[in-house]
Amino acid sequence: MSSSTRSTKAKARVVQLRKGTTLEMVRLCCPDANQAALISESFGLAVLDSDGIREFHERTLIESADALSEGLSDKAMQIHLQRIVGSYVGSAFGAGQFYSKAVTEAKDATARLANDMRDEDRDGPVGFDSAAQRKREFAADMGTQAHALRMAAEGAVAAYEHIVGESWKPYERQPENPGQTVSRQAADLQMAALG
Repeated sequence: MSSSTRSTKAKARVVQLRKGTTLEMVRLCCPDANQAALISESFGLAVLDSDGIREFHERTLIESADALSEGLSDKAMQIHLQRIVGSYVGSAFGAGQFYSKAVTEAKDATARLANDMRDEDRDGPVGFDSAAQRKREFAADMGTQAHALRMAAEGAVAAYEHIVGESWKPYERQPENPGQTVSRQAADLQMAALG
């Protein structure tokens, strides 16, 4: 078959609509203040000032918006803040996912340690931690970090609502040409009117 006789089908471009990361998703995977305090106490880590972190980030974004207010229109300010808040929420969500993975690895290592028949998971020599203990401590560190980033994201979302006057929602890219174009819709209506 020659190239001139081959049918040339236009490939349909598929744009996957990726759901944005919401603050609710962050809250599901990052420790809250009570859990962060429990982690800090159990592992001897510094107890974070959760409210202070949240309030600082809220105040900082509000002050930043005040400084930019003369140079940006309301819509430009909304777009700018949308991007900033989205980065805070995305960062917290990434940290929360990493924390969840670290917790799973710590649980697996601790469960293997409980099996008396496995020599490789025994406690380390005197003065050294076992692999399971190191994984638990790492998960605890990741938990406090995820909590701190969660509080920063919550402060950023609160600042957005204060400045813009509406709740923050993640930006979701709309698919290009989701259906008929406006001109095609207009042509269909005109043809229908003609009978």
